[in-house]
Amino acid sequence: MSEPIQRTLSLMGFVFMGFAIGVTGAFIQAHRLILAIGDFVVVVPWGTMLLLAGVLLVTRLATIAVGTRWGGWLFFTCWLAATVLLSADSPSSDLAISSGARQMVYLFGGIVLGAAVATLPVEFRIRRGTKRQPQPSVSSK
Repeated sequence: MSEPIQRTLSLMGFVFMGFAIGVTGAFIQAHRLILAIGDFVVVVPWGTMLLLAGVLLVTRLATIAVGTRWGGWLFFTCWLAATVLLSADSPSSDLAISSGARQMVYLFGGIVLGAAVATLPVEFRIRRGTKRQPQPSVSSK
């Protein structure tokens, strides 16, 4: 299979994944685990944490798999479109994403973190301990 066809199929797959994760995420993000430890109650929003991690990982995977930032931005845009559509009122006045704290963290956290990851370059390297050597000056005689 030629490279342009393979890249196009990859992009179409990430479009589908963006919509799929956006639609399923609208319902999974509300899940939480409530732990009662003595007099203390700890609420762990595992649905929100799982989906934010998934959006970050798949956005980065799309960027690397396609070889350009377009892959990450395409997945992220499709996830965002599905999420925003499900956070709006439906004709029957139902909401998939309501206005609670977990839902706002999912929506705004996903937007900020997803956009940040989609902006990263394809080849991300961290320079450690490398000092730039001064270049010798060239004098004209």
